[in-house]
Amino acid sequence: MGKRFYVLTRDLHLYTGLFLSPLILVFAVSVFFLVHSPRSTQGTGGPTRSASNLAVSTEIERLNGLDQVAGLRPALKQMGVEGEVNFIRRIPKEHRLVFPVLLPGRETMVDLDLLHRTATIAERSTGLSDAVVHLHKMPGPHNVNMRGNSTYMRMWRWLADLTTYGLLFLTLSGVYLWAMLRAERRVGVALLSAGGISFFGLAYAVAR
Repeated sequence: MGKRFYVLTRDLHLYTGLFLSPLILVFAVSVFFLVHSPRSTQGTGGPTRSASNLAVSTEIERLNGLDQVAGLRPALKQMGVEGEVNFIRRIPKEHRLVFPVLLPGRETMVDLDLLHRTATIAERSTGLSDAVVHLHKMPGPHNVNMRGNSTYMRMWRWLADLTTYGLLFLTLSGVYLWAMLRAERRVGVALLSAGGISFFGLAYAVAR
């Protein structure tokens, strides 16, 4: 039983690592861009266009969160705009809603006039580095009442969760596999100790 469990854990450790490696690579590369790479916040802007006769009403102003985003989806479909609605800024006196719609590498700013059922749409390309940083930060803790309002972001949330659980499994199974190899225990203890000291030392320095 012990040998079978060891072999099963070893195989799962190997195949889980192979499956997660592309996702882990995305997170690793995005951290590099987030911390070290100078990125333009302006991006490459495209032509501004307009849309009319949109399927909206002033009643959308009274909604919040995902309900409001769902009410905007028919109009966004008419505009040909897809992606995650990041936030919605209301301008009550003018019955306008202004909001960005995000896709990795692209941002579309929509200025929607509810009274006249028209919209001004401005798109800009933000590039590859911004795309991977966007994936790293999303869905994130901000605007949780409306986050995950697009299909791609819901899928990415599931993949991010899967990566987290997979890393936990790789960590625990890796410690188990190491513990079963007596010849590697001394080196493993030294590395675990060095990692623990580095982590707690940094945490202590930051907390002071």
